[in-house]
Amino acid sequence: MPEKKPIVVVGSINMDLVVTAAHIPVAGETILGTDFQTHPGGKGANQAVAAARLGYPVQMIGQLGADDIGKQLREGLNRVGVDTSSVGSISGSSGVALISVSASGENSIVVIPGANTQVTPAFLDQHAEKIRKAGLVLAQLEIPLETVLHLGALCAKASVPLILDPAPAQKLPDSLYSQVTWFTPNETEAAFYLGHKISDGKADSAASELLAKGAKGVILKLGSKGSYFAQASGNEAEIKAFPVHAIDSTGAGDAFNGAFAAAIMMGQSRLEAAMFASAASAISVTRTGAQSSMATLEEVNQLLNGN
Repeated sequence: MPEKKPIVVVGSINMDLVVTAAHIPVAGETILGTDFQTHPGGKGANQAVAAARLGYPVQMIGQLGADDIGKQLREGLNRVGVDTSSVGSISGSSGVALISVSASGENSIVVIPGANTQVTPAFLDQHAEKIRKAGLVLAQLEIPLETVLHLGALCAKASVPLILDPAPAQKLPDSLYSQVTWFTPNETEAAFYLGHKISDGKADSAASELLAKGAKGVILKLGSKGSYFAQASGNEAEIKAFPVHAIDSTGAGDAFNGAFAAAIMMGQSRLEAAMFASAASAISVTRTGAQSSMATLEEVNQLLNGN
């Protein structure tokens, strides 16, 4: 049997530091909190874990700080089977998000990109051979945009499919769209790129507008409304959400992307892969956290078979 081409994820690796208190403190105020938790995160790392938990080979390209947090994050990725041999270690801090959550559910977030800012085009070039040998590449926008543009060019030249999760939303040059195989915004991000909200029942026209920008395929991730799948070749379908009891949507979009990539590499059709990803995403919202909520292959198959 030929060796499986790996999924390569180029993106962010963060630690979320979450404190809960009765209310979010105002400037100059000191209060006592009620809980503190740490959760590994970063959209890149989340998607790598999502694919690896499904049993598919995954290689991560990113940067960590030479601190205790960086050590914990690397160990967490290794533990689920992600190859971190292309994850660098630099002086300074790893990426962290400081999150304050009130009893009513409001939050205040400060993100320190840290080592993620050093995922540069030059760093990418050091690992270009892994990109060229990938089955497909996953990317997001939590690393410098110039690096994502460089990655798009590398993938296009090597004819390696690129799945772009365009978050956090920011203005993208027209040239990048044409290098993207799958463009996968959620509803809020899609509205940013379209310049208007998606009207009820108009996901098809929204997908068509995004395809017109140059991407070969679009998947609109619409939360509890499911997703909408469309290709420039004309294939399109509405995929309904799986009925589950949701308790935490953190990382659901990352679960979708990682599972979509894994399903494609496991030989499923693009539409089957989107349905598979929808099931993986549904499972993730039934558990707390991002990486800790990612589904296994057995769990996804059970949900699909039961529906």
